[in-house]
Amino acid sequence: LFIAFPSLRLLYLLDEINEPLVTLKTIGHQWYWSYEYSDFMNIEFDSYMIPTNELNINNFRLLDVDNRVILPMNSQIRILVTAADVIHSWTIPAFGVKVDGTPGRLNQTNFFINRPGLFYGQCSEICGANHSFMPIVIESIPTNFFIKWIMNYSNSLDDWKQVMG
Repeated sequence: LFIAFPSLRLLYLLDEINEPLVTLKTIGHQWYWSYEYSDFMNIEFDSYMIPTNELNINNFRLLDVDNRVILPMNSQIRILVTAADVIHSWTIPAFGVKVDGTPGRLNQTNFFINRPGLFYGQCSEICGANHSFMPIVIESIPTNFFIKWIMNYSNSLDDWKQVMG
C-alpha cells in the first residue's frame, strides 16, 4: 500500500495531457513511418530511412530519414501512435518516450521539448525482417520558425494542387 498509492498518483499525473500546441499522428508501416499534422490543414508525409549509398557526409547511417518530423521547442506536444500492419514501437530515448503502435488502437502520450536540435530514435519492437530500418528523426526548432515552416509547407501544397488541377 505504501508503494501503490504514490505510484497510482504518478501514473495518473503522467497520463494527463495539458493543452498541447501540436498534435502529431504517427502510423507505423512495414518498414517506414507516416506522420500527420492534423492541426494544420492535414499535412501528411512518409518518412523512410536514407539508403547507405545515398548518404551525405553529415548523415548517420541507419538513423537518418528523408523527411524529418519538425516540432516547435518549448511547447507541449501530443503524439498519437497507431500501426497499419503489425505492432511497432515509436521510441525517442532522449525524450523518455516509448509508445506502442498497435493496429486498430490509438495510443497517446505527450512530451515537452526544451531545446533545439536533432533527436534520433527507432522502432523498438521486433516487427519483422527490416525492423531495424525504421528510424525516427525529430528536428526541434523555435516556434516562430515552426510557424514559417508550416506556412511554406501549406503554400507549396496549394501550388501543387493547382498544378495537378
